[in-house]
Amino acid sequence: MAENQKSLDSSQALDTEESAVQDFLQILEEHRKNCERQGKYVEAEIAKNRLEELRQHEENRRREAMRSRQIAERLGVEEAHMLEFQQFNALWDKRMAEFEQKSADLEEAMKERHGTELMEYIRNAQSEPLRKPKFSKELLNLRKIQQTLAKQKEYAEAHKIKLKADNLEAFELEKMRNQHQMRLSNVVEKFKAKQTSELGALRKRVQTGREEQKKQRQLDLERLLQRYQNVKSELESQQNIERIRAEKFMSYHLNSKTSASLSPTANRQNSSGSIGR
Repeated sequence: MAENQKSLDSSQALDTEESAVQDFLQILEEHRKNCERQGKYVEAEIAKNRLEELRQHEENRRREAMRSRQIAERLGVEEAHMLEFQQFNALWDKRMAEFEQKSADLEEAMKERHGTELMEYIRNAQSEPLRKPKFSKELLNLRKIQQTLAKQKEYAEAHKIKLKADNLEAFELEKMRNQHQMRLSNVVEKFKAKQTSELGALRKRVQTGREEQKKQRQLDLERLLQRYQNVKSELESQQNIERIRAEKFMSYHLNSKTSASLSPTANRQNSSGSIGR
């Protein structure tokens, strides 16, 4: 508000000053004409020179005022662009930061869920009962022989066969337990691989989103810069037209005023002076 009032006061002051200069030029022009009519040619010459000097000074003042105003206009465009550029970066920095935070939250939530699901999966897998043992034909045959010898009261031989069968059964049971543990490890690893794949897919989606954000930011930046270039070019074009028109106006104004100062009375006096000489 204060800046607008200051600008208004400055504009009014310039208008007042220009009006005063024009009034003075008009008075001086009338004085020159009066001197010319009264034959006071020395005073008329002085007034003419003073008029030309003041007009040149006024034209220089107007040129400088136009130049200063145009510089201010260009600076205004630059400042507006810098402000818009800063706001653009602040907005996109915030948007990117929010995207990264949301992505990190999603990954952390998935990892926590995976950990819970994995523990539950392992617990369920370990709680499953072992399969009913399926012994080898050799072991089954040894047990039959053992039983047959026992029925025949050949206990010593039956004992030997029993020891052999017990060792073979222990070996086969251990092998079955190892195979069960191997199956358990395999299914757990498959479950982990599934979770890893799911996490990888999430990270891929995040990376795709990140690239899309960067691409959109670049597109918006290019549009912003293009708008700035358009405004800048349009302003430069308008200012060039204004300078050309001002130069033409001032050139015409100066020439017409200079020609008008050479009145017929002065020309006649110059001719009379030449004849006298």
